[in-house]
Amino acid sequence: AITIGFWVAFSDEARLGFSQDKAAAFNAAHPEYNIEVTSFASYNDAFDAAVLAVDSGDPPGIVHFFEAATRQALDAVGADGTPIFKSVTDAIAGRTEILGEPVVLDQVVDAARNYYTVDGSFYSMPWNTSTTVMFNNMDILNAAGITEPPATWGEVEAACEAIAALADGPDACITWPNHSWFVEQSMGQQGELLANNDNGRSDRATEVFLTSDGMLNYINWWKGLSDAGYYTYTGLQRDWDGTSNAFLAEEVAMLVYSSSDTTFFDTNAAFSMQASYMPRNDDVDYVGNLIGGATLWMLDGMDAAQEDGALAFMNFFSNPENAAEWHQITGYVPITKDAVDLLGTEGWYDESPNSKVASDQLADAANTPASLGALLGNFVGIRDVITGAIEDILVNDVDVAERLEQANEEANRSLTEYELLYGDE
Repeated sequence: AITIGFWVAFSDEARLGFSQDKAAAFNAAHPEYNIEVTSFASYNDAFDAAVLAVDSGDPPGIVHFFEAATRQALDAVGADGTPIFKSVTDAIAGRTEILGEPVVLDQVVDAARNYYTVDGSFYSMPWNTSTTVMFNNMDILNAAGITEPPATWGEVEAACEAIAALADGPDACITWPNHSWFVEQSMGQQGELLANNDNGRSDRATEVFLTSDGMLNYINWWKGLSDAGYYTYTGLQRDWDGTSNAFLAEEVAMLVYSSSDTTFFDTNAAFSMQASYMPRNDDVDYVGNLIGGATLWMLDGMDAAQEDGALAFMNFFSNPENAAEWHQITGYVPITKDAVDLLGTEGWYDESPNSKVASDQLADAANTPASLGALLGNFVGIRDVITGAIEDILVNDVDVAERLEQANEEANRSLTEYELLYGDE
């Protein structure tokens, strides 16, 4: 059998187990192939290992990499200077099926399609796709006289004031992880660009805007909630587990979080839980939330049989049945329109209405550079700069505008250094 390595940045039983099960199913249907799944602790670990494997001459066929690093993946080259990834669109070359597996690329939902289309081409195959939603403890909200989840910043503040007045309410009101992704989401909601050149979509981004009105609006609102005692900061950057645990323990009434854990919260909340859109700025028109998650990148340099096997597997992996099952297991958005239709026909959304919120929110977004999100060099490092600045603002009570100005200078130095290495000559 022709072995094709599939490197996955998941190690938990549910998500890694799904990958292994689908690889086994594909291998059984195509005994001439052996899709071999290898787990990595993070996206960066999988990507770095792939680059090294390319240079050593033994690369995998497929690598799992996250959305913010799209620019990095496009720029990645081997020791000989050639790109290490091949456009999935180019490799499919207009075919409607490969090894009998229907091509599903044309069915990808618009939000993911628009994000991952670069220069008119899908370079990678979308897989786990999420957005930012809010999970609400309706028992606490109802006790405070609130019957619907807050939709705007002002409504969140009013809800928190009402919850603080409860005799037996939680000490705080709301939380979310200190992660740049939430900042990026708010920029999209407010129609603000994070970077020049249409967020790096009409040309390479060469400047980031961390002192924009939208940025100041969001960080000042966040700090205001914290200063009032409404927002709980766990004290750790990127603390997904701590904020999730606070919500499940009913220490807060609202959690802004990734929709990828919708099924987890539906299953584990010991209270009436309702998902809703991420709260937005009352004072500006809503433009749209953007996606998170990751895609599957195909390594260049495979022979025709290997490449067809990789392409067939990637399309099989997200066929309607598999994409629907993946969504039900996790809460990630069903990645194709056929999967959405299948779930609707089967009555899944009637049974689990919280699972529809993320898809609806993404469908409500305008297709603009702001709501698509940025393509940035060294985005991981720039995210760390933003996250560090927010911690400083929350913990050390520094001036928001001054601290963001410092972050802006640091982030732009980082981007400039990246562009000197990879940018247009």
